Amino acid sequence: MDFLMSMVIPAWKGLFANIIAEPAIFIGLICLVGYALLSKPWHECFSGFIKATVGFYILQVGSSGLVNAFRPILVGLKDRFQLQAAVLDPYFGFNAVNAAFEKAGWTTSMIMVALLVAFIWNILLVACRRTTKIRTLFITGHIMVQQATTGLWLIFIGVPLLTNNIYGVIACGMLVGTYWAVFSNLTVEATQELTDHAGFAVGHQQMFGVWIAHKFGRKIGNPEKSVEHLKLPGALQIFNDNVVASATLMLIFFGAILLLLGPEYLAKNKFYNPGSGEWFIKYIFKTTLQFAVYLYILSAGVRMFVAEMTESFKGISDKILKGSLPAIDCAATYGFDAAGGNSVLFGFVFGALGQFLAVGLLILFHSPVLIIPGFVPVFFDNATIGVFANRMGGFRALAIMCFASGLIQVLGGAFAAGAFGLAEFGGWHGNFDQDILWPPIGWAMQHFGLIVIPITIIAMLIIPQVQYARNKDVYFKNAEVE
Repeated sequence: MDFLMSMVIPAWKGLFANIIAEPAIFIGLICLVGYALLSKPWHECFSGFIKATVGFYILQVGSSGLVNAFRPILVGLKDRFQLQAAVLDPYFGFNAVNAAFEKAGWTTSMIMVALLVAFIWNILLVACRRTTKIRTLFITGHIMVQQATTGLWLIFIGVPLLTNNIYGVIACGMLVGTYWAVFSNLTVEATQELTDHAGFAVGHQQMFGVWIAHKFGRKIGNPEKSVEHLKLPGALQIFNDNVVASATLMLIFFGAILLLLGPEYLAKNKFYNPGSGEWFIKYIFKTTLQFAVYLYILSAGVRMFVAEMTESFKGISDKILKGSLPAIDCAATYGFDAAGGNSVLFGFVFGALGQFLAVGLLILFHSPVLIIPGFVPVFFDNATIGVFANRMGGFRALAIMCFASGLIQVLGGAFAAGAFGLAEFGGWHGNFDQDILWPPIGWAMQHFGLIVIPITIIAMLIIPQVQYARNKDVYFKNAEVE
């Protein structure tokens, strides 16, 4: 263990911090390698690297802008009304687990080893795809570290035999790596259909939700009555424009919350500066319209980097990991929304309504853990599920599935934060998969111990075998780029 810590970890931490955890650079380098394997001229390789990297940076500007725009509302709901609760947000969840590790006296260096094991295991599963039936390599770096961190915490508190030792680290790597491989693989058919075989899968924290939306959307709704086909009467036709729709709905939705918080609170916390002479109503207008701005930026970034990645990954798929697809950030799917971004918007709105109802139920039934909705799960989870649900089952499927997702996020998050001792540290990831898949796994480890880990890994690895058995003729063709 000491040798591992002194030799492997520093090199891996440097590689992870500078390359893998920087998804823009990581994806840019993947494009560079892919083009080189396709024997493209050096200037085309360089151009692809630059465009993919810049495109992803543009996507990140849009994503981080959305999160920052929501911050006054998130902070205000927690502080203004003295709500002491766990925040549903992957960054709050990540910080909560790190705080829990520190209080327990456990080193966080083990997290990086677990992540390394998980990544290598995912590569091996793809390399042996003819046996494993795995077609996807999970490469969303910031999500990888969040999930490895939480997975290690669940194993340490659930299986005393594995607590704070290398065996627990390896078990975590195997468990998390299998989850990455299997559940990103579940999104292949859904993503390829949505994007017209653009050549990627979803590698994020709502992969099971994507599969559900694709599998059952048509049974719930009608794709002929999708968001883009909504017939709005009279003046409401302005909402056919996604910029107008997103700006107007955010003005109503978040404008009401900002009014409720009031100028005094927002000024006290330096979100609003009345001394500048800015009217409060103008501050609300400007702040809420930032959502439309950042959604537009995000969509532009998606189009740029996906185009390069799609073309270049053919080299990797043909020469190194044959028949494989990269599993990337869920936001990459937003550029393929047939409703021009309105599925993203409506997914967020219905998910938020589900979350607010669930919070009300927690209060009504005096839950020992109260939940504060965070922006990342309520937006990115439900927007992603909304895009797929709309494609398969139209507006009805979108509304029902995203509303149900919001309920699951809050109720599952409340259970997880309490059951795994993270409520006292103020957070839980809150994304769909972390609220419907991981809580049962963590609870089972707490009650049944070590045996749960191999059973869970084997059970997950059976899933792609079932997928293949039902679709032998086209299973691997579905992972091809057209």
